[in-house]
Amino acid sequence: MSATVKLAISTYSYWHFRDPKTPVQEVIDYAAELNVSGVDVLHQQLDSEESSYLQSLKRRAFANGLDLVCLSIHQNFVSPDKEFRQRNIEHTERCIELAYQMGIPAIRLNSGRWSTVASFDELMALNGDEPPIPGYTDDDAFNWCIDSIEKCLPKAQECGVVLALENHWGLTRKPEGVLRIADAVNSPWLSVLMDTGNFLSSPYAALELMAPRAIFVQAKTYYGGGEWYTLELDYKRIADILAKVGYHGYVSLEFEGKEDPHTAVPKSLALFREAFGLG
Repeated sequence: MSATVKLAISTYSYWHFRDPKTPVQEVIDYAAELNVSGVDVLHQQLDSEESSYLQSLKRRAFANGLDLVCLSIHQNFVSPDKEFRQRNIEHTERCIELAYQMGIPAIRLNSGRWSTVASFDELMALNGDEPPIPGYTDDDAFNWCIDSIEKCLPKAQECGVVLALENHWGLTRKPEGVLRIADAVNSPWLSVLMDTGNFLSSPYAALELMAPRAIFVQAKTYYGGGEWYTLELDYKRIADILAKVGYHGYVSLEFEGKEDPHTAVPKSLALFREAFGLG
């Protein structure tokens, strides 16, 4: 059994936050050459937020027969500081507008985290788990996150842009955290983004909990060894998990290995095409 899906490439596959930055327009061209259907744009990889630049990316994608399918953003709603949360709400609303200008139907949303573990390497050694700020609990953080997302919903509905909450770090490092937020918000404009590489233990059981609610999938590979960790993921098994719930959306490659993406990305797509029965 396999799901009928469309493949996309995340621009992150070509740039892991280290100079030189790979331009988004180049990734659009690579995606066309590799015969996928879409491009998942990392917000921090944009050269500008000026309308002329955004429209040039939309035109370039259309000329290449591609869809721009997601804008992957970063924000943090986990803070007792109301002004801090408001700045992150405003950032999210701004990104919703950017997605709308580019014709992108979804943004990747994070819950945020306590940031009591300063080093990302140390956070990975702790499997993404970190203690709350003294005097607060995870329940406080969930309430802040739910309230912040609810404040973003009017802009999401106005622009027709779905907020896709990813199993990332912090509150959403486990599927139960993602679903707790999604259930509490209970809006058609908040859905779930399933990232195959962000569960560091028992990934398949966790993915089975996420899959029925997923509106978008980001799928990691690690050729050359992972930048932070390496998972041996069985994509035929993941394809079956998605097929069982009738998933027919995008599977966006997030190559997170140290190999040259110009060799690793084609290998990753070949792996996906075989696993999902795409020929």
